[in-house]
Amino acid sequence: MTPRDAAEDEARAPSVEAEDASAVRTACPYCGVGCGVLATPDGRGGAAIQGDPEHPASFGRLCSKGAALGDTISLEGRLLAPRVDGRETGWDEALDRVATAFRKAIAEHGPDSVALYVSGQLLTEDYYVANKFMKGFVGSANIDTNSRLCMASSVAGHKRAFGGDVVPGVYEDLEEADLVVLTGSNLAWCHPVLFQRLAAAKARNPNLKVVNIDPRRTATSELADFDLPLAPGSDATLFNGLLRVIEAEDALDADWCAAHVDGLAQALEAARPFTYDRVAEATGLSPLLVARFYAAWIGAERVVTVYSQGVNQSSAGVEKVASILNCHLATGRIGRPGMGPFSVTGQPNAMGGREVGGLANMLAAHLDLGVEAHRTAVQGFWGSPAMASVPGLKAVDLFRACADGRIKALWIMSTNPAVSLPEADAVRAAIAATPFVAVSDILADTDTARLADVLLPAAGWGEKSGTVTNSERVISRQRPFLPAPGLARPDWRQICDVAARLGWGEAFAFDGPAAIFDEHARLSSVAAGLGAAFDISGLAGLSAAEYDALAPTRWPAQADHAPSGRLFGAGGFPTPDGRARMHPVAGRGLARPLTPRRPLRLNTGRVRDHWHTMTRTARSARLSRHIAEPYLEVHPADAARFGLAPATLAEIRSDHGRAVLRVLVTDRTPRGSVFAPMHWTAETASAGRIDALVAAEVDPISGQPESKATPVSVEPYQTVWYGFALSKDVFCPQTDYWATARLPSGQQAELAGRVLPPDWTAFARDLFGLSADADPVAFEDPAAGLARIGFVEDGRLTAALFVSPEPVRIARAHVAAAFGEGAAAGAVLAGRPSADRPDPGPTVCSCFDIGANAILSAVASGQAMTVDAVGKLLQAGTNCGSCRPEIKALIQRARPAVAAE
Repeated sequence: MTPRDAAEDEARAPSVEAEDASAVRTACPYCGVGCGVLATPDGRGGAAIQGDPEHPASFGRLCSKGAALGDTISLEGRLLAPRVDGRETGWDEALDRVATAFRKAIAEHGPDSVALYVSGQLLTEDYYVANKFMKGFVGSANIDTNSRLCMASSVAGHKRAFGGDVVPGVYEDLEEADLVVLTGSNLAWCHPVLFQRLAAAKARNPNLKVVNIDPRRTATSELADFDLPLAPGSDATLFNGLLRVIEAEDALDADWCAAHVDGLAQALEAARPFTYDRVAEATGLSPLLVARFYAAWIGAERVVTVYSQGVNQSSAGVEKVASILNCHLATGRIGRPGMGPFSVTGQPNAMGGREVGGLANMLAAHLDLGVEAHRTAVQGFWGSPAMASVPGLKAVDLFRACADGRIKALWIMSTNPAVSLPEADAVRAAIAATPFVAVSDILADTDTARLADVLLPAAGWGEKSGTVTNSERVISRQRPFLPAPGLARPDWRQICDVAARLGWGEAFAFDGPAAIFDEHARLSSVAAGLGAAFDISGLAGLSAAEYDALAPTRWPAQADHAPSGRLFGAGGFPTPDGRARMHPVAGRGLARPLTPRRPLRLNTGRVRDHWHTMTRTARSARLSRHIAEPYLEVHPADAARFGLAPATLAEIRSDHGRAVLRVLVTDRTPRGSVFAPMHWTAETASAGRIDALVAAEVDPISGQPESKATPVSVEPYQTVWYGFALSKDVFCPQTDYWATARLPSGQQAELAGRVLPPDWTAFARDLFGLSADADPVAFEDPAAGLARIGFVEDGRLTAALFVSPEPVRIARAHVAAAFGEGAAAGAVLAGRPSADRPDPGPTVCSCFDIGANAILSAVASGQAMTVDAVGKLLQAGTNCGSCRPEIKALIQRARPAVAAE
């Protein structure tokens, strides 16, 4: 670090809050539930993390990921200074390079030759400045966001039905409902705290019913009164059939519709052909099960329909959203306690980004880029020289434009598109082909960062200040409690510095996030005057201290109105005539049919304890214990058909890419479909980038990709050996297959190879990068193909390798624990528990590190026959609660054995 760099960057200095030893109230950076966090700095660069009992979204609860946030804030791997062409430099040179590239591209090729690709990980203030920069000053709407991959179909559906991108309900509706329908939403794993609120409400009110609609049987199914395992892509057909029955059984709210809704007749006409038999045939459900669902929905006036990525991530996502909204509008079940459609967002600030126009087809403050009066109003408010007049490139099209040369300069902020976009191999190649690429991130080595010409070090969670908005429209402060390390700067400031270099310094002369938020709030008043529902004008004019102390606040938040909570219960939609719009739904199928060449359908999603591309969660050993390796769920019949044995490896291919994944044979996934999580990257697995396979088929209205239904083929991945390795140091496997995970005292890796090494001890020494001073302890059986090799340095086992011709069968949790505790080499290499060290089994509860064997033992002893009893005895499930469905399943599995004794 140069003296000039130290002098130029005040962002390195601790804030007042970070210097205060008391807990700092902030917001979790994971899903859209928007939980409150209490972070207490420890004075050594870390912090103790607790849930904030006063936050209205979570009331003190955190999920396993939120509870482990303290594990993820080390400086390991951090980008601490700007880099230009791989060389560390100061901010002046790096920002000059970005500004020069943008200026040159605009001058030679026009404003649409540059683009920003941003993220729901940004704070609202970052998002606002980025949107203002591109749309109001560059003069192009080529700014899109990874929220396009998760929420765009909901945005489009809300705008078409309500006139604005508005979620009408609040979380309390789930607790006040008579029926909660979860569709395309594994709430237990993806929004665990909200799931626990629902579970607690069901425990208090036995009359509350839950229906889970999902092709897979997930952890969420454990709460449901019944499941609807519908065929992939048939959601709109199911809800179209419901609308038909609503009319047939006289369940329409005709008076409400007459007063507040247009399009009812057309939507009903489109739904009438969707008889029980047609719905049953399309969904694969029995007519009786369909009838049971329709009777439950119609018979319970207080109905909340919660939907998420299983609905949105579709080439017919907008149609699916419309089919849900139509049923609620037709019955007037919206905006009143315990009723309404409820879109739950995937990222912490997906909604905040939408508030400031973060998508390529939106304007700030929920205004419409396609309406001249809106453009004129925003341009006048900003005093901008060149207002975008047409929508920009949506995410998939943006990277195609990079590939074909239309985009000359690209700036990527706080996201990893080389992993997370569909057809990820093509996206990676497109980024590499772009003449100039800047990447703002906290990490120096991600799949995307490695492609950058300029790397800009960003402030991370715990270091930056701003706001986020959760799924129920609550704005929360995200406050810093740590100093930004090295030369890291907030994203908003990076954009403002480039804007100043392009001649727009006066419009971007913000002295901090409070000033940006104030401008955002004032613009919302302009938008409200044009009919937008989004209005936070009551928060305009806050002083820096008032902004800093801002309590969680739900919008609309006008100065002269009490907080409104729910919306649209009495109509008042933000359309020109104040009426909602129902839309006819055709019930389209999936974009691509299966073929003999691609006979299976790939469904992708999340796991409980990891997040997006794991740049944060992979740092936590306890989060990696639950699922440490990318995997493929395969139905037993399909496993037999394609020759896949449990725990072996499978090679999965689509027309766009390939992956190699561990086989998990289970009837949780339906026959004809396979499921794989989307988190693993080139940093954490040899061939785990599952989005490389996903076809970039998009919804024609929203532009959101279909991430749940790509045709694929699967075959065994042929290997001659399997391995499991542990080391106290990080090592980089070079085997044909590998997947790494963090340990409390080092790293582990699953390995496999197609060729046998001539000498296992030499192979292991090279694998771990050990010197000749490390003494080997080897146990080999060449005839059986078995080897167990450890290395001892200074009397301590520092690395171990287990090898077998079949998937390695050892008690991994026991071995990892013994290795971390410094057990003798023989005890670790035995691979199985001894009498004085029982095997805890695979981790179930990450919060308290409780394994399956410990839970099964408690059940077998008769001391814990319920989930609550397990919690009382072992603590498992008593913190975030996201493991409670797994605990329940273990108890159910163990009970027959206990009863037989």
